[in-house]
Amino acid sequence: METIQVFVLALIQGLTEYLPISSSAHLILPSHLLGWPDQGLAFDVAVHIGSLLAVCTYFRQELQIIITSCWEQLCGGGGDEHSRLGWLLIWGTIPAGLAGLLFDDFIESHLRSIMVIALTTIIFGLLLGLVDKKGAQQLSMVQMNWRSATLIGLSQALALIPGTSRSGVTITAALALGYDRQSAARFSFLLAIPVIILSGGYKGLQLVDVSSSVAWGDIFLGIAISAATAFACIHFFLALVNRIGMMPFVWYRLILGGYLCTLLVNGS
Repeated sequence: METIQVFVLALIQGLTEYLPISSSAHLILPSHLLGWPDQGLAFDVAVHIGSLLAVCTYFRQELQIIITSCWEQLCGGGGDEHSRLGWLLIWGTIPAGLAGLLFDDFIESHLRSIMVIALTTIIFGLLLGLVDKKGAQQLSMVQMNWRSATLIGLSQALALIPGTSRSGVTITAALALGYDRQSAARFSFLLAIPVIILSGGYKGLQLVDVSSSVAWGDIFLGIAISAATAFACIHFFLALVNRIGMMPFVWYRLILGGYLCTLLVNGS
């Protein structure tokens, strides 16, 4: 890939991974709209590593407390709210992990078209707007329970479909269950960590079987750009989400989905 392509694609990944607008959709679009070649599996893994580094760095103190509490509970100590949150994050990851194993090949073969992206972008954008307006927003993350983690985890499995947005659909589910915006976003971002680890590990295993050479310069540049932009997105999203709400992202999704629909109409 050319350097400009590496920069743009890594920037897109970093900007969209944690915003409710679908990173997978945006990474697919350049090849369709600009005629760019597919970025390849190695680069896809790299930019997701960047996103993972960003979220782990941002939540490093909370992760340390969660991991320590879970370990102490496993060693016979009493559980607390931090260990409970850790187990809830693991539990909420299971549906997406199973769905990925069962349906990844089908999704790759049949659901990566612009039509699918346009429809999911609009439909899940409207759902996000609805729950942002109608949700009770009375619960905090401390009140997260097994039922909520299960439903949010099931919704996360839908994010395998391009255009859905992993953060978008999990935030939508949390808002629908009555959680406030800040708690919905924070739980969504923490829930991304095991999912990205699993998907990155799965793609990494696939990469072992690929015999083509790896452009390491592109890989490291992609990781750095993706990590920096993802960290900035997490910071500013959490700082502003209570003030601006979800509607700017809803309108963006509707405009993007409408634009993709016009491309389909003109292309036909």
